[in-house]
Amino acid sequence: MATLLEEIKSYKETFKQKAPEEKQRIMAQATKELEESGIAKGLKTGDQVPDFTLSDATGQSVSLKEELSKGPVIITFYRGGWCPYCNLELKAYQAKLPDIQDAGAQLIAISPETPDSSLSTKEKNNLQYKVLSDEKNRVAEQFDLVFKMPDYLIDVYKDSGLDVPGHNGNEDWELPKPATFIVAQSGEIIFADVDSDYTKRTAPEKVIDILKNH
Repeated sequence: MATLLEEIKSYKETFKQKAPEEKQRIMAQATKELEESGIAKGLKTGDQVPDFTLSDATGQSVSLKEELSKGPVIITFYRGGWCPYCNLELKAYQAKLPDIQDAGAQLIAISPETPDSSLSTKEKNNLQYKVLSDEKNRVAEQFDLVFKMPDYLIDVYKDSGLDVPGHNGNEDWELPKPATFIVAQSGEIIFADVDSDYTKRTAPEKVIDILKNH
């Protein structure tokens, strides 16, 4: 079975072959500008995690404090169910869920999508872990992950038929950077991976190794 990083590499190669060059150039430019802007650097290893309560895909409230009472928590922020890289990541974490649970940890995935959109993401990928809805990116803001998409990139998304605000139930075209954190029971972040390049994700195997060695 292919690893997440192998699947991402394969998807990127297909995208390069199929997507118009101008579209690829614009998307690469947006990633480069975001990186150079220095915004949304994300919380770091050693930081205390902000407590939060969010609704899951069925509207039930989930509090980080309560999840931490059971053991360490992996928090992965993703852009939305419309993002192919996010779906690859979410499915890879589902495949490794037994190993994560064996390591005594909980797994939470967070996006700015509405609970309805989160539910379809959860069902489409058959996810057995908590998928939370961070409407208006309030929690992602606390983790310093939020950025506004530039107008030229919004035009590309619109041309592709991607209605990001429709998924998020607002009009703001704001997204979190994809990010993965491991939070110890004390609330301290013991691993943080935040990248301006939305095609880069943390391999679940790496997360599991850190959990086992902590």
